[in-house]
Parts: sequence; C-alpha cells; structure tokens
Amino acid sequence: QVQLVESGGGLVQAGDSLRLSCAASGRTFSFAMGWFRQAPGKEREFVSAITWRDGITYYGDSVKGRFTISKDNVKNTVFLQMKSLKPEDTAVYYCAARRNGLGLTRAETYDYWGQGTQVTVSL
Repeated sequence: QVQLVESGGGLVQAGDSLRLSCAASGRTFSFAMGWFRQAPGKEREFVSAITWRDGITYYGDSVKGRFTISKDNVKNTVFLQMKSLKPEDTAVYYCAARRNGLGLTRAETYDYWGQGTQVTVSL
C-alpha cells in the first residue's frame, strides 16, 4: 500500500514560481510517480512523471521547459518545480503512483492518488 500527501499549492501571480511536494509512504522503489492536474470542467491532464529507480522524467507538452520534476530518495518525496506560471496552469494538482511500465502519461494506469493541492495563478 502506498500513501501520498501533496503540499505546496497556493495563490500566485502570472510569472511566479511554486514548488509542489508529494511525500510517499510505502515501498515505491519500483514505482513511477506522476503529477496530474484537473481544472474545473476539464479532464485530468498529465503534467509530469519520474521513475524512482532510474530518475527518468516525462513532461506534458504544455509544461515542457517550465516545470521540473525531481525526487529525494532519502525523504521519499517527489517535487514539481513550476516556473513562469500562467493562468491556464490553474488547477488541482494530484500526485499519483504506479509500478513502472508503459503508459506513464495515462491517469487510468495509476493505482494510488493523493488528495490534491490547489494551484491558482492570477493575472
């Protein structure tokens, strides 16, 4: 069993930066960790993912070059550093976990989810 707790959301202005954290409990070494977001009235969107063992990273097209995913193996925590935030980045951001394999950008392949943290970017 894996439990995930996100933190770090908030209200910022366009152009600002924000860092989200996802603390994981349980055995995650063979897992991949993902960040997804969901804005009101929209489908859940893939943001980024990283594999615990190899640190291989993946990014959605809308965040490439602005967001960076990283991990701290000692603290069992995954981070999402967000820069140059835009109003369209406003959403609830969810951390998720699943075993390594294909389809890391697809939300339906993830087994464990955090409660979500709100990120609001104003003009």
